[in-house]
Amino acid sequence: MPSILEPIVLDPPISLPRSPIVTRPLEAKLPPLESGDTLSREQFERRYHAMPQVTKAELIAGVVHMPSPVRWDIHGLQHADLIWWLKSYVVETVGTQVGDNATVRFDFDNEPQPDATLIVEPRCGGQVIIDEDGYVAGAPELVAEVAASSASFDLHTKFRVYRRTGVREYLVWRVLDQEVDWFVLRGSQFERLAPDADGCLKSEVFPGLWLSVPHLLAADSRMVGKVLEAGMQSAEHAAFAAKLEQAAAKGK
Repeated sequence: MPSILEPIVLDPPISLPRSPIVTRPLEAKLPPLESGDTLSREQFERRYHAMPQVTKAELIAGVVHMPSPVRWDIHGLQHADLIWWLKSYVVETVGTQVGDNATVRFDFDNEPQPDATLIVEPRCGGQVIIDEDGYVAGAPELVAEVAASSASFDLHTKFRVYRRTGVREYLVWRVLDQEVDWFVLRGSQFERLAPDADGCLKSEVFPGLWLSVPHLLAADSRMVGKVLEAGMQSAEHAAFAAKLEQAAAKGK
């Protein structure tokens, strides 16, 4: 019988299995999208999609722009008026569509989100396509923005990007200045549309799209609608609408 001082030897020795050590690479945390970031379009989209709480961000000339919350009296009301005016035109013009704050993919450095975008549908010969991700790709026929004043980058950096990428018409409502600028692309330059004697601006790309600037600035929607209705009853609009309808029929 062994002494209590002698070690006890287990026969055979017990070998306990060790759990394998698993190492996982640290997951790279996607940086948040911030105004002023310099990104490619791919980086911009990846960060934008990862931040569902952000409702508007734009990539202009490779730089991220994230506007501050908009005020009711110098953006919200005017934005609604523009959308209503454009939608009224679309209702009477088969083959056109208007979008509100829809992202537009221009190129690798520019992905704006205009306040309003008016296009000729691709099936009717428009110059944009709707890509496989559901985004507008290319330069829309008309883009409209609501800006506080002439100091806004809508009339500087964005202006140059829209011109360079081939937007055919660009409308900017400068709320504090009480002015509306409507540019048309002629050659490689934006030139201002000249109003008629009544202060009405008339699109060259979308016949019948007439805007009574004095009534718009006076918030007289009834008269804005009447002037637009007159435009849509013009011979020019009838010819344009018939052309789009024929293209739509062929595109089906």
